[in-house]
Amino acid sequence: MNRRFALLIVISMVLGIGVGWACNQLLTPEQAKQAASHLSIVTDVFLRLIKMIIAPLVFTTLIAGIAHMEDAAAVGRIGAKTMGWFISASVVSLLIGLAMVHLLQPGSGLHMETAAAGAIPTASTEAFTLNGFIAHLVPTSIVDAMAKNEILQIVVFSLFVGTAVAAIDDKAPAVMHVVEQGAAIMLKVTEFVMKLAPLAIFAALASTIATQGLAMLAVYGKFVLGFYATMGLFWVLLFVAGFLFIGKRVIPLFNVIRTPALLAFSTASSEAAYPRILEALPKVGVRRRIVSFVLPLGYSFNLDGSMLYCTFATIFITQAHGVNLTVQQQIFMLLLLMVTSKGIAGVPRASLVVIMATLTYFGLPEAWIALVLGVDHLLDMGRSATNVVGNSVAAAVVAKWEGELEDVQDEVEGEPVKATT
Repeated sequence: MNRRFALLIVISMVLGIGVGWACNQLLTPEQAKQAASHLSIVTDVFLRLIKMIIAPLVFTTLIAGIAHMEDAAAVGRIGAKTMGWFISASVVSLLIGLAMVHLLQPGSGLHMETAAAGAIPTASTEAFTLNGFIAHLVPTSIVDAMAKNEILQIVVFSLFVGTAVAAIDDKAPAVMHVVEQGAAIMLKVTEFVMKLAPLAIFAALASTIATQGLAMLAVYGKFVLGFYATMGLFWVLLFVAGFLFIGKRVIPLFNVIRTPALLAFSTASSEAAYPRILEALPKVGVRRRIVSFVLPLGYSFNLDGSMLYCTFATIFITQAHGVNLTVQQQIFMLLLLMVTSKGIAGVPRASLVVIMATLTYFGLPEAWIALVLGVDHLLDMGRSATNVVGNSVAAAVVAKWEGELEDVQDEVEGEPVKATT
């Protein structure tokens, strides 16, 4: 199914480029613009569907995730160390994405049309004071926040509810059942919506190239190559960090997670590699109880590749439309991405939802995300593999801190030591 979907994505990209080029070459500029407008209807519907699911998706998945965090409270020390690593890795990934997109400038000079009047909007600065930020952070009404898709307010309310549920002795089973069923339903709805991605990708590429020409492919190439170069740098940093904490054991670690990472890359799903990582990490001495504890948390709170992409893609979009974010706004963007990316970790194409919410928060058109929609699947492959590597390194480092990283010297002779539970 994943291969068939990937093939559909590729076909839709090729067809979108072909149709867009034909419109650009055979029609007058005005006709091409009109054709692009008609094609963008498909993309607009897709984006509206994504916007439709944001609030209930974040609300249900985050409450369910926080409510199941009783293991972190019980283990205490391991939970604190694990979350400390996750937060540090998240900050580093966000900063690398931000630094590299400014260094490479993949969207500069593109001069995308922003509105019929040709005006370039400026990012909203209303909430960018301490008082304004705090006031905007806390919802006065969760109903109003969900109606307006105020993602940060929904996250804050969900954190309170999830923590309250976790603190109740019997875990409020009726509420948990409703929330978990709601989360399962919303994930299924998201799956249905994402099945329309090939059509949306076709329309997005066709409409963009119809007005911009094949020169747009060079921009996409620069964007994709720049992102993969940024991910390569992050992988190097993960390897160095692993070496600093677990020494030469980082080499067999990277060797044993090669297959799960490749599986995540080929399927564009880090979840597909989850069972393989559970099998692989004990082979290099990470005790199974550490793996079983760290990985589920990692899949909710440590999606390094996705967060790196969110900063890279968001700034790329603003560069392409000629919008400059101030340093203060970029700091708030990092904080916003740090929080919102934790609420929808298991969602297919979660990064699109997070980026759209970020654009909306800054008062920018969420429709601008169509610019990256056409190549998102190519980038999703890389960020899924990065998520796998980041969580594997995290599990090994936490095991080392806890003294539960077993001797793996037999690995050199092809006889990996089996971890004990």
